Amino acid sequence: MTLDYDAAGDGPALVLLHSAVCDRRMWDPQWPALVDAGYRVVRCDFRGFGRSPLPNRRHNDAEDVLDLLDSLGIEQAALIASSYGGRVAVEIAARRPDRVSALALLCSGLPGHEPGDELRAFGEREDALIEAGDIEGAVELNVGTFLGPDAGEAVRDEVRAMQRRAFEVQLAAPEGAGRKNVDIDLSAVKAPGLALSGGLDLADFREIAARLPDLLADTRHVELPWAGHLPSLERPAAVTDLLIGFLRETVPAA
Repeated sequence: MTLDYDAAGDGPALVLLHSAVCDRRMWDPQWPALVDAGYRVVRCDFRGFGRSPLPNRRHNDAEDVLDLLDSLGIEQAALIASSYGGRVAVEIAARRPDRVSALALLCSGLPGHEPGDELRAFGEREDALIEAGDIEGAVELNVGTFLGPDAGEAVRDEVRAMQRRAFEVQLAAPEGAGRKNVDIDLSAVKAPGLALSGGLDLADFREIAARLPDLLADTRHVELPWAGHLPSLERPAAVTDLLIGFLRETVPAA
């Protein structure tokens, strides 16, 4: 079973990987602009999000994305990835550096990262709300934690819908479902990278972004002082311009 996905456009391949607060719909603001800029753009839902249900076995999201690329005949792609999607993108780039032409990481996670106090407290609060059956409370916790002040009410409603859907899919997981993690070597990552961080984001993600230029061979860090955790939704046009500028430097369209 492949991941549920959308694909459009012609040119160098781009794959958009979503945050664990969202699903592939988070890229609605960037999708048409990237297609119009001359790229073949693919976006997918990880298993347990959007329209990709969880299987009755352990799975690995990086392997799922690589299988999707194989099914589409894509040998190499640039990865544009938000938060948890960034963690997956880094794993792909480390395990299969030949498959990744560039990495744009937005408030990214990182394989092997141990949560700090702030992120750990969030996770404990979310778990408590879910165990108590307060799904709406858990949704609001995510919206309040991960969207910065520039996000309007329409964007907040979109994130509510995506996070609620994720909880529905994950709470309906079949027996045997779960993630399979693997060890990776960050020094294997060769693709040029852009690491964006939000000045108003949780400390974990700001610290990861600041470390990435030292961990990945060819990566630069740019902090967006106005941003929370989901800048591509908070100021979509500004982030789209940054992404297209980076892509023109690294994987220019014809």
